[in-house]
Parts: sequence; structure tokens; C-alpha cells
Amino acid sequence: MATLKDVTSKPTVFDAVIVGAGPSGSACAYWLARAGWSVCLIEKKHFPREKTCGDGLTPRSVFQLAEMGLESVVAEHGHKYKGLRGFGFGATLEMNWPEHPVFPNYGYTITRFNLDGLVAQEAERLGAVLLNGVEAVALLDPTESPRGGLLGAAGVVVQSKEAPQTQQIRGRYLIVGDGQNSRLGRELGTVRNKSWPMGMALRGYYTSERHDEPWIDSHLDIRDPSGTVVPGYGWIFPLGDGRVNVGVGLLSTGGAWKGVNTTKLQEYFVSQTADAWGLNDQTSCGAPTGGRLPMGLALGPHAGPNTLTIGDAAGTVNPFNGEGIAYGYETGRLAAGVVGEALLANDAEMLGLYDERLDTSYGDYYKVARAFVRIISEPKILSVCVGVGMRIAPLMNELLAIMANLMRNDQNGPAEVGYRALVRLADVIPERAYDMLLGDQKKLAVELH
Repeated sequence: MATLKDVTSKPTVFDAVIVGAGPSGSACAYWLARAGWSVCLIEKKHFPREKTCGDGLTPRSVFQLAEMGLESVVAEHGHKYKGLRGFGFGATLEMNWPEHPVFPNYGYTITRFNLDGLVAQEAERLGAVLLNGVEAVALLDPTESPRGGLLGAAGVVVQSKEAPQTQQIRGRYLIVGDGQNSRLGRELGTVRNKSWPMGMALRGYYTSERHDEPWIDSHLDIRDPSGTVVPGYGWIFPLGDGRVNVGVGLLSTGGAWKGVNTTKLQEYFVSQTADAWGLNDQTSCGAPTGGRLPMGLALGPHAGPNTLTIGDAAGTVNPFNGEGIAYGYETGRLAAGVVGEALLANDAEMLGLYDERLDTSYGDYYKVARAFVRIISEPKILSVCVGVGMRIAPLMNELLAIMANLMRNDQNGPAEVGYRALVRLADVIPERAYDMLLGDQKKLAVELH
């Protein structure tokens, strides 16, 4: 493994410098290294390392891992599951992942402690220089772009505990993928659209005899000790290693649910599911941890003269379900493709293709997702939607395909038709939601049915 001294002792200019070795940064490094470009991947912590996450891989994530030749390793360290078990307002529904011509019909649960290093190390095996325990603290020679967007940079200024004096790492292109709290991202000029979704989540680990069940559980009505529905959702993901990942999340916009205490929400949810899963102080593996995540491309701009942002640093989490890993892998791969084309053509202006490809891949879908979150952020509407939907299995299976971004493009099934209808309605959903809020709930239930 390379050290910071190895890299900075000679005047090297990498084709690409990538900050952050999570899903997006590691995937970007993998695809660039596989194409033969010189890459330096910088991670401020040492692998393996803990990372707050739900630890669930959907079929989209599994597909990307398989494309990188890593599914067998994930299968060895993770737990395979077949679908989602939903709970809401007295109903329970088990839903298999849908059949799809590209994505598999299963997922895995695996901790980020075991997952993240796999992709980074595979990128290193292909020739990328992986620096662990090195933090990028500033942009190197930042420059303004005449066309707007992110700043440009000649690389990054870095330091480590072993070498506290700052050093420079230069690259023709700089890709930032170290999360939504990135100081580098802010220095590049990223800002959050505060009217778009913000996710808040908290998770903890518990030992449980049910650690190897074939479903991941999602609870859509969390109740406090008095039985009152608390806004939010909860999950229990079996890890297959004696533990389960237990967490709660909020998806809101425009200040909805402002002031909700996620720690209390976690306590309510654990008490609600304690008997079924054996959750208590004795089975707890430690205090829960959490954070906030901008969603639906809420962080931008995404491209500069020679710079790109990817993964959480670009706000790519899916507002429908809070999934971030798949979109980290995908945007890392998209960025690698664009940077590779720019390198081949020796034309940095080709980075403009990145925004185009983000919009093609996610633009309409995230537009619908953002509007959807605005609707369900109203608890009265959420209760009606879930209360009706959980009792109509075909409807929920179609909704699962839409929310997990697993629609099929090769046929006109119900989910695909419904999705296209949602795209057309996206511009008027906020007004429609207002009408729903003021209207009769029985009328809404009939419409949903």
C-alpha cells in the first residue's frame, strides 16, 4: 500500500485525484484504473472503518458490485435477502424484489465496515494509488470558471497524522466524493437547495435470534408509548452475523417535521418492535449514530472546469427510499466515463457531459421523488396512503418497483405506466397535494384504490 511520502516524494501529476473512498469515490477509482488511467484515491480514515448506514444493498447496488467482479466477495461477507416486508396501520405485506432484465431479484445486507474497503482495494489492485489516513484539507490553486459551476483546482492539499505538515497532490481532474459535509465541496462552491428533500436518519445494532431472516423490514407507522403515530419510518435489516441493523428515518421538505427528535423516534421504534426482535439494553451493541443527507441532487453545481462531485457530495440519495449506496456506485461510474472521455480527447470541456448524464439518468425520476416526499410529509396524507395501499398487494408491488428505481424499460407493465404518469403529474403534484390535504380522506382513499 502506498504512503503519502511515496506519492509526494516525486513530482507526479495524476490523471485523476479522487477524494473520498466510499461507494462513489471507490467506484470512480475502479473504473478509471480499469481503463488504464493514473488515479490517486484519498481516504481520511483507515480501512476497515465504521460508517453510519442502513447497510442494505438493493438490486441496483448488487448489479454494480457484480459489474466490478465483487458480488461473490459480498456474498461471503454479507447476508442475502429476497425482498421487503412492509408494516403499516395493522397490515403486513411481503414483497419480493421484482424480476428485471438487468438487475437481480435479490439484495444483500452488509456493514459498511466490511463493504467499503472491498471496492477501494479492488481499484488499488488495478493500479490506483490508495492513500488511507490522509485528509484533503484544501483545494490546490483554485480557479474560477468563466462558465460558472464549480471552481477548478490543480489538485488538493493534504495532511496525515504521520505527516502533519501539508503536502500537495496534483491531478488533471479532481473528483470529490467524500460526503455531504465535505469541506472541499463547500470550497468548490456546492450549495444545498433548501426547498428540496433532506433526509435524517439514526441507526444502531442489536443482537437477535432473527438475524438471518430473508426479508428487510420497513415500518411505516411508528408509534409512541401512548399509541400516537409519530411522523417517520423505521427499519430492521438482518445482517446474518448475529446482529440486526435497527434505525429510523425522516424524509421531509420545507421544514416538515421540523423539531422531531430522532433519538426519541429511535426509542419509540425500538420499544414498538422490542418483543418481536428481542431488542433491549442487553442486546444493544452500542449507542445509535446518525446524520443528515441532502437528496434528489439537492447539492450543486456538479461540474467545474476540471472538477466533479459524486455520490453524497452531489446529493444523489434517492428521496423515495433514502438509498444512497447504489447512486454512489452509479455516479462514480458516470464520472469515470466522462473523465475518461475528457482525457482521451484532451478536452476538459467534455466534463459538461456529466450534468447531461445525471439529468438523463435521474432528472425526471428525482423530480417525481421530490414531489412524492412533499406529499407524504403531511402525516394525514401518509396515513391514508399507507392505510389503503398496504391492503392492495399489486399496488404496493408496483410502488416498490418505482421507489427502488427498478422499473423495466422493455415492457409496458403497470409500474412503468404508473411511473410515466407520475412524471407527467410532477409539475402539479404540490397543488394536488394541497387539494388532498383539504379534501375528504374517504374520497382520497377511493381515488388511491
